[in-house]
Amino acid sequence: MNRHLLTNARIVTPTENFTGSVSIENGIITEIIKDRFYEEGVDLRGQWLTPGVIDIHTDYLERELNPRPGASFPLPFALHFLDARAAATGITTVFSALSFSDNQQKERSLNDALSIARQIDQQRDSLLVRHYLHARIDPNTDGILAHLHELLALESLHLLVYNENIPGQRQFTLDFSIERMAKSQGISGEAAREIILAKIEAAKKVNHRGILHETFKNKCVIASHDDTTVAHVEEGKAFGATLSEMPTTLEAARKARELGLWICMGAPNYYRGGSHCGNLSCVEALQEGLVDILCSDYHFPTLLASVVRMIEEGLDPSRAVNLVSLNPAKLLSFDKETGSIEAGKRADLVVFESRGGSAGSFASVSRVFVDGIDKLTCDYGKEATKPRENRSRVGTGETLTGVAAY
Repeated sequence: MNRHLLTNARIVTPTENFTGSVSIENGIITEIIKDRFYEEGVDLRGQWLTPGVIDIHTDYLERELNPRPGASFPLPFALHFLDARAAATGITTVFSALSFSDNQQKERSLNDALSIARQIDQQRDSLLVRHYLHARIDPNTDGILAHLHELLALESLHLLVYNENIPGQRQFTLDFSIERMAKSQGISGEAAREIILAKIEAAKKVNHRGILHETFKNKCVIASHDDTTVAHVEEGKAFGATLSEMPTTLEAARKARELGLWICMGAPNYYRGGSHCGNLSCVEALQEGLVDILCSDYHFPTLLASVVRMIEEGLDPSRAVNLVSLNPAKLLSFDKETGSIEAGKRADLVVFESRGGSAGSFASVSRVFVDGIDKLTCDYGKEATKPRENRSRVGTGETLTGVAAY
């Protein structure tokens, strides 16, 4: 029987933060004790102890597979280092975004994407943290229809996002799309405009959101990506979306809130003080109560770094931590098992201290537990007597059977 007693920690629960100890047995949190520290156990020296981060959208897989144009690496290699990076930054559950589209401008074919997805399925149980697939599916392409059965068979697929690729729509303007095509293909602006307008007309005639919703509604959480207008949010909602992922305007975010959708924004956006694409600022959206979840988007370390910064700027620690743990767990229906420090839940935990200060606050992670196992040290625990319900207290001291308080 594996038992851990984590002590002398600043613990963040869904509604409180306090110093104390957490008892873990066979990977499950068994007890949370306020204001008591024990000689026998792992002394966390006053560091923060929070639920492990649940990252519902990361593009890190692409960065590990293709760090430079023309430079690619095999999936087992890429996945190993993505996994290690996730653990080192306090992430215990990660959803890797993978695009499924027959758009010729995409990096890989549908068959290539499915091959990568199947390999993730095969390897996910041997990795440090929990891995899932975030499928970014282009609803304006016919090619995806022949592969729906293969996607349904993916054990790791739990989140499906309508990722529209019609040129000139959502966050990318028509002029931007024309300029990008002209530059990438070495053609004139007028020639690029003709091609882009033809693509727009063809794509608008295809919309498979209805088929995707019917196929995956009992398997996946469904989301809409880069909502820019009220119409975008309404369309996502009409086809089963419960999440608006990275809305690009306040107008869209407000509509998502009105319709009861969860709203996810990128942690890099918050940490940097704005969107690198010039879209809606996460800070502005948060001030208006329009952010439920933070994801890493393209940078793992900003998740806990944003939590640190929020706390330093006066946000309640529970509210800040819930943005990266309990809230995504609720969206995914994982919250009965993980996402918060509560008795009976899996011991998916992260230990960190705040560093950087005015030069740029960040979280320095020292331990990451998945099912009670410290994945950074491969410490499977030791036989430590856990606190019991019949413990006795006298004055300000406390004695537990086999555990001395100090």
